[in-house]
Amino acid sequence: MKKTTISFGLVSIPVEMRPIIKNNDISFNQLHKKCLSRIKYIKYCPHCKKEVKQPDIIKGYQVKKDNYITLTDEEFNNLKSEDEKTIDIIGFINLKEIDPIYFEKSYLISPPTKSKAYSLFKTALAKSGKIALSKTIIGTKFYYCIIRVNPDGLILNTLYFPEEIIIPELVSEAKFTKKEEDLALNLIKSLSIKFNPDILIDEYQEKIKTALNAKLDGKKIKKPQVKQERTIKDLMTALEMSLKNV
Repeated sequence: MKKTTISFGLVSIPVEMRPIIKNNDISFNQLHKKCLSRIKYIKYCPHCKKEVKQPDIIKGYQVKKDNYITLTDEEFNNLKSEDEKTIDIIGFINLKEIDPIYFEKSYLISPPTKSKAYSLFKTALAKSGKIALSKTIIGTKFYYCIIRVNPDGLILNTLYFPEEIIIPELVSEAKFTKKEEDLALNLIKSLSIKFNPDILIDEYQEKIKTALNAKLDGKKIKKPQVKQERTIKDLMTALEMSLKNV
């Protein structure tokens, strides 16, 4: 949890930031195959030929081979301005203006105690239909972010910078007929559903859990049978058959 402040004009709103995303993957330890003992990772300096403890480690930027500029944690903190230690609102925009490709991490931001300023800001933001484009520092990293209204409260999403997003050049689009387009639209309509987060089940992690339970019972893990799928090369035929099978 991080304590910070939303800067909304001349209004300061004390809030707490809590990450709401966790890694759902089953955790495994690395073992020595021969004796099944856990592997240890040692931070080792080849120049001094000894193990190095965390307090003796600093960050260095390589200028050229074996030549570094170093920065201490204190120097990193000195680079932060007081404004950047808050969540500073730049302006208000429409959510649809941002491609979801820019979204990175999610945090719940809520007041430590009942707050009139927080409640007012949340209500006004909801009624405006806008989101707040903001900037802040989390840890040692500067972020642009958005604040949006969620049924649970206010959600802050950090954003990737444009230079962090690499979209490879794609081949040019192929031509298709009006009938093929209509069939594709009908297929989309036939397969349209209402989103429910409960359907998002990590099938791979469920398979790992099943495999672990099987091994606990002394059973072998069998490879599942691969479902044979028909390969239809003609696009029109594939669309028509897909509609029939919906």
